[in-house]
Amino acid sequence: MENNPWGDQKLNVKLPKFKIQVSGTIIFIILLLLWILSGFYIVKANEQAVVMRFGKIVNVVGAGPHFHLPFPIERIDKAEVTKIHRIEIGFRTGKDGNIKSVPKEALMLTGDENIVSIDLIVQYKIGDIVKYLYNVLNVEKVIKDAAESAIREIAGKEKIDDILTTGKSRIQQETQVILQDILNFYNSGIDIVAVQLQDVEPPKAVVAAFKDVASAKEDKNRFINEAEAYRNEVIPKARAEAAEMILDAEAYEVEKIQRAKGETTRFLNIYESYKMAPNITKKRLYLEKMAEILKGGQIFIFDENIKNISPFMGLDGMIKGDAK
Repeated sequence: MENNPWGDQKLNVKLPKFKIQVSGTIIFIILLLLWILSGFYIVKANEQAVVMRFGKIVNVVGAGPHFHLPFPIERIDKAEVTKIHRIEIGFRTGKDGNIKSVPKEALMLTGDENIVSIDLIVQYKIGDIVKYLYNVLNVEKVIKDAAESAIREIAGKEKIDDILTTGKSRIQQETQVILQDILNFYNSGIDIVAVQLQDVEPPKAVVAAFKDVASAKEDKNRFINEAEAYRNEVIPKARAEAAEMILDAEAYEVEKIQRAKGETTRFLNIYESYKMAPNITKKRLYLEKMAEILKGGQIFIFDENIKNISPFMGLDGMIKGDAK
């Protein structure tokens, strides 16, 4: 046996074949396990995943660990459904924070045939992941084009003064409604969260003129407000003074009438007394008038000999003839 070299050669030929078969089986099992393990996946808290089997949607799953039949039988597509996405129209914000204007998107015609520059921000989120992933190609471009169309439609109906001043809030709301209607028409699965007019101004070539006009309008409104405030102050005051004057006049009228009536009655009474006793009435009237004249004054009674008056009584002037 030891001298037979062919036996060893035959044994050496069979052993490698066995090893190759065993190694192939192990490799196949490992690959099969890896293929099966590739079906496990995790969906994040802010995501949803769509499971497709041979191109047909079979399930939509939420956050957590899941399993699907490995590729090519099934595949999954994920998307962040709670994240608020942002699209800029009319300008771009660089990574360094610098803002670059895009006049092609920003400039638009108003209803009164003026040109205005509008920078717009659209915020949206995914409302239906299936529609979002498979109904529309290049969703951001679709939203941007639809938003630009919506704002141009609104601006084409508005006056530039309203766009620049008081109409911003209403224009934002109307643009959001129109944009949402367009996206719903295309079954995009997008929900518009907000539309914000970031910057609204005239073209740079006429900014100075528009500022002058705006300043003049502000001055006009200020003068009107000041005039109205002055009117509101003066008119009530004048009305109050007029009412007071009327009341004083009415009181004066009543007083004069009543006094005249009282004097008339008194005169008639005196006249009746006079007719009954003329001398007595004359004397009484004389005494009443003298009492009225001498009321509040000092009264001194002397006898005929004025020289006997003592100077200590303070009547020196009467002696010298200075007093009357």
